Amino acid sequence: MFNSIMTGITAYISTGIDYILILMTVLAFNQTTTERIKVYWGDLIGTIVLVATSLALSFSAKLIPADWILGLLGIIPIIIGIIILTKLGDEDEHEQVVKRLSKRHLVLNVAIITITTCGADNIGIYVPIFAQINQWHSLLIILVTFLIMLTVFFGLALLFINIPIVAKLLDRYGDIFTAIVYIGIGLFIMIEANTFGTIVHLVINS
Repeated sequence: MFNSIMTGITAYISTGIDYILILMTVLAFNQTTTERIKVYWGDLIGTIVLVATSLALSFSAKLIPADWILGLLGIIPIIIGIIILTKLGDEDEHEQVVKRLSKRHLVLNVAIITITTCGADNIGIYVPIFAQINQWHSLLIILVTFLIMLTVFFGLALLFINIPIVAKLLDRYGDIFTAIVYIGIGLFIMIEANTFGTIVHLVINS
């Protein structure tokens, strides 16, 4: 249970650090209680879509018979992390988010923004993790952890709006932290599946 909770927390943090800046931007321009509730629901719906997509893809990945081959999915978050490191200093997408956001149909618009800005990263992280889960209760624990973390991050975004120095630190170092965590998750997935050891064994015996 503890491992499942920590997996859920780590996965959500790795994909949520950059998105919290987007949430802060959206919340800064939607200050009434009703508007912020709509932002939360939009965030939740967008996240559900991404998680459901990742689950569907992970079930297909489970058809792969050998664990070490499944571990090759760990390459995906590693590549994403490297890409993030190569793009440090580029204009962040959250700086443009307000230009695309309309108060009309706020829930739908936030959901779309969540999917479009987080889609590739979240799916790239979630699929390898879900693919290695063999017990339903572990999956359920991770999903519940995601829901709790989503709510926590929403609360943090509300808090950070009033703390400019936190926003600056996230803006400056958030991408670096995210990239490091992505690469770490990818390596962990490959090590857990004994991918490296199997490849070395195959090379030596080829």
